[in-house]
Amino acid sequence: MCIALLTTAHPEYALIAIDNRDEYILRPTSRPHWWAPVEDATPSSAPRPVEIQVLSSRDLQRAERGTWLGITKGGNFAVLTNYRETDTHDAVHPIHGKRSRGGMVTAWLGADPDESTSSFVRRMVEGGDVKGVGGFSLICGKLRKTKGQEVEPLAILSNRHDHMDHVPWVCGQRGGTYGLSNKTYTAGETEDELVWPKVQEGIELLKERIAWAVERKIGEEELISDLYKVLDVNRFPDNYNMDLEEGIPLLKHTIYVPAFGGKAHQQEMEEARERGRKRAAEHGPTALELTAEVMPDDNPNGFSTGLYGTQRQTIVLVDWDGNVTYRERSLWDSFGNPIPRGSGDVNFQFKVDGWESRLEPQTHL
Repeated sequence: MCIALLTTAHPEYALIAIDNRDEYILRPTSRPHWWAPVEDATPSSAPRPVEIQVLSSRDLQRAERGTWLGITKGGNFAVLTNYRETDTHDAVHPIHGKRSRGGMVTAWLGADPDESTSSFVRRMVEGGDVKGVGGFSLICGKLRKTKGQEVEPLAILSNRHDHMDHVPWVCGQRGGTYGLSNKTYTAGETEDELVWPKVQEGIELLKERIAWAVERKIGEEELISDLYKVLDVNRFPDNYNMDLEEGIPLLKHTIYVPAFGGKAHQQEMEEARERGRKRAAEHGPTALELTAEVMPDDNPNGFSTGLYGTQRQTIVLVDWDGNVTYRERSLWDSFGNPIPRGSGDVNFQFKVDGWESRLEPQTHL
């Protein structure tokens, strides 16, 4: 039940994106790092003229080693949320697809740097690459400054799109704030697809924090601290021992999800912590250093174990010179031990290659 919030309302930043990854706490996940995608690992891939550098964490549970949020040195940006499919008889929109949702993110991050966002979206939709994947929405686009104080817009691609005309575009104009969780971005346009309370609250809180930051002219570190406060808003009931089946419907109300689960999931957490204690006793690293970089060989049950909750929090700031600040906060180590807020932060800073674009400002492509 992840949430992604984006804004173009801060005058000093072309784009601000913040994201909570909600997942099984024990799902093996790497720390954020630079890596190079394998050319034939992306759908409908074409030969690339240059090596691509991707910055992201990676999901180590599935062979695709996909991700939920990432950015390339050349400015390709993507963030994914699941769409919660409920119809078990809908073969076109499977609950569990044959291909990883995270592979949709790496498809864009690993695309030819010269490929436009619209070309990629068309290739995914018309080539059928959005099919056979569990429900998802993918915010994707190039971080590029166009003529004037504008940036190229981002597309919101979904496995529910059958034509380019159905794809929404966001963040191409100044002053906008947008939110996406586990419904389609167009939720709210019909009575059957209502906007979730967490998305509504997230958008309003982000607007408030940006306005406050601009009025007081606060620096970047204080701004990041305020953005984490938005991601930490907790509306979940105090009963963290409720079963997943009971708690999942409540997640539409809370931006931050505290770790919760019934007795079986609590037992799995304790077993994982015991494995961590044994490994620490044998090898001596700290709990944070034990954060998985490879699939743990002592976690045979895979990702659907342990408590469920917010596992990672990510903040991406892009200023008008193309300078990127990428901050990711780990809340748990790979053995289910909580990490004090701030102690699990990883920070990257770099400048987007090719930031200055010759394109005219546009709201859609």
